[in-house]
Amino acid sequence: MAQTSSSLRFAVRRREPELVRPAGPTPHEFKLLSDIDDQEGLRFHIPVIQFYGHDPATRGKDPVAVIRHALAETLVPYYPFAGRLREAAGRKLAVECTGEGVLFIEADAEVRLADFGELLQPPFPCLEELLFDVPGSNSVLHSPLLLIQVTRLQCGGFIFALRLNHCMSDAPGLVQFMSAVGEIARGACAPSVAPVWERHVLNARTPPRVTRTHREYEEVVDTKGTIIPLDDMAHRSFFFGRGEMHALRRHAPPHLRDSCSGFEILTACLWKCRTAALRPDPEEEMRIICIVNARAKFDPPLPTGYYGNAFAFPAAVAAAGDLCRSPLGFALELVRKAKGDVTEEYMRSVADTMAVTGRRHFTVVRSYLVSDVTRAGFDAVDFGWGKAAYGGPAKGGVGAIPGVASFYIPFTNKEGEKGIVLPICLPAEAMERFVSELEAMLKGTPAAGATKKSTFVLSAL
Repeated sequence: MAQTSSSLRFAVRRREPELVRPAGPTPHEFKLLSDIDDQEGLRFHIPVIQFYGHDPATRGKDPVAVIRHALAETLVPYYPFAGRLREAAGRKLAVECTGEGVLFIEADAEVRLADFGELLQPPFPCLEELLFDVPGSNSVLHSPLLLIQVTRLQCGGFIFALRLNHCMSDAPGLVQFMSAVGEIARGACAPSVAPVWERHVLNARTPPRVTRTHREYEEVVDTKGTIIPLDDMAHRSFFFGRGEMHALRRHAPPHLRDSCSGFEILTACLWKCRTAALRPDPEEEMRIICIVNARAKFDPPLPTGYYGNAFAFPAAVAAAGDLCRSPLGFALELVRKAKGDVTEEYMRSVADTMAVTGRRHFTVVRSYLVSDVTRAGFDAVDFGWGKAAYGGPAKGGVGAIPGVASFYIPFTNKEGEKGIVLPICLPAEAMERFVSELEAMLKGTPAAGATKKSTFVLSAL
């Protein structure tokens, strides 16, 4: 049984998982991943979920059959997804293009899309029913690179849930693949954007030469147990609309109030509030790691159709006491500088760093990672039933180290206001302090106890 936080309960009946193979012949070959792709911090599976309503124009069409067929056709040009990852000397990853296929699950749920009500945003407590973890399928090596579950709803809509081996693609690359499945599901003979492998363009130089400072990959010893414990974790989603963003901008210094981006002001605010909520020692260094899409940073840009990982993890670093005591402008300046550091040379230096450090994981100790997927286009993916009512990451806190990452996801609240929903994962006590700190910043008052109901807190587990 799946259960939501409003006690909505429903049964999900799943068929046995199957492998969907490419619909036509594909090469059996080995294709190397880039030195950005195979870093330790991307060696995990990431869940995505899409909700679609009933469309009268699709009467008589079965979303499971339509998507299964389109998936097989799409796996011909995207044949590496039908293979399996192998590891060679130096922890270098390659895809063996075996044509074995991707995992596919057909399911039916005794629930209607409307029954979810305001709960159509992360965290989805029903996720384990709507994206079943097939036993033995979640290893990074030698396992299917994609797992897809299509669940029919009683109203005629459906849920498309997907789990991706992150070494293969980032959000733009995954959306490109999903959009290709959608185009073929709607009758196209081939994707409008041809997939491009070309992973060598993000490989380390020979010899490697690290030319930039990469504080995101520093080895930090956790001497005080400050990695977030995974027990007693609270999951909540927060909505930031026009009013909330305007309230945060009031805290920016005058010279940045109009020029800073929404991502920058929100990230600075979350870093400051989260740090205060965790209550680290004042002298401890805290990191905010921003995902920066580097596709346009190259000259010439990366080729159209490239679906590998093409982003950086630049980090801003500050002492906890300085973050908590200083005005928001302190954190804001650091976030802006970290983002601005990402250039083509920075990406080359990251690839070289991976080659000389054994593909080191990004720093986890006292770190918080944020990724903006508001422009990734998950909600625009159309399998023939129109755009998704919700599309994007299935939960916050995912990653090789759970609890460290959050996503900024496009969302429309019940009043029809467009904004950003932010799923966040923190220890229960810290979550209450986080809500209090955030509420104080939005209201412009000192943090006290969190109020019982806040308009920006959408859902909680």
